[in-house]
Amino acid sequence: MANVAFIGLGTMGFPMAGHLAAKGHDVCVYNRSSAKAESWVKQHGGRFAATPAAAAEGAELVFVCVGNDDDLRSVTLTETGVFAGMKSGAVLVDHTTASAEVARELYQVATEQGIGFLDAPVSGGQAGAENGVLSVMIGGDEAVYQQAEAVIASYAKSQKLIGGPGAGQLAKMVNQICIAGLVQGLAEAVHFIEKSGLDGEKVFDVIQHGAAGSWQMSNRHKTMLQGEFDFGFAVDWMRKDLSITLNEARRNGAQLPVTALVDQFYADVQQRGGGRWDTSSLLKRFETGQ
Repeated sequence: MANVAFIGLGTMGFPMAGHLAAKGHDVCVYNRSSAKAESWVKQHGGRFAATPAAAAEGAELVFVCVGNDDDLRSVTLTETGVFAGMKSGAVLVDHTTASAEVARELYQVATEQGIGFLDAPVSGGQAGAENGVLSVMIGGDEAVYQQAEAVIASYAKSQKLIGGPGAGQLAKMVNQICIAGLVQGLAEAVHFIEKSGLDGEKVFDVIQHGAAGSWQMSNRHKTMLQGEFDFGFAVDWMRKDLSITLNEARRNGAQLPVTALVDQFYADVQQRGGGRWDTSSLLKRFETGQ
């Protein structure tokens, strides 16, 4: 059992920290809204701190799951950030979906302070976090990964060290590229079904077990057929992730024409007021024939 801190109790972080507590780890949490931290402690035990630095004091592992690069720097590099409270030999595991650039930046700072650092974005959404079955893509050093592997397993179904600093974030970009294309294809398929007069349930009951099957099809076709989108991974979040991905592609020269197009389709959904809808809401674009 480890003495750990968890910074950021949002949709993903709240249940992830809960799994750490359920596994018997001594958990101290921090959240920008102290009410959320108090709520977590009432539900899971442990304790909460007033600053990231205070939460990190004495922790063997510090986990962070916040919104973006700026949020990440705020809870790590400032006077009240975790680096100010962490001890030499401890490990910082960042589960934020952020840029590879900030991952390498934090790796360098951590190394200078004798602290281990892993960039470890996750996939699996809110359901994966709540059920403790996330997929974790990790960048960093092998020895540091071995220090954290067993604790990460508290909420991970699968995890893998992909490569050096930033590799975890790059792998998450690959994940989002795949999802963008899959969801657009699924939206077009549902639209085609509706125009053809087919029974969508019967169609998907058959094809989801064949070569066209995917997690998105199995988990989203029913709600798409019913026109339900008020749940899941928000369009706003997806656009943030795709922005990071497209910026990286401009840097490394990768050509992502479909990803760039789907990003603009998500911009259309945002303009329709769907920023908080699930990513499967790409289907809504077809309501006016766009």
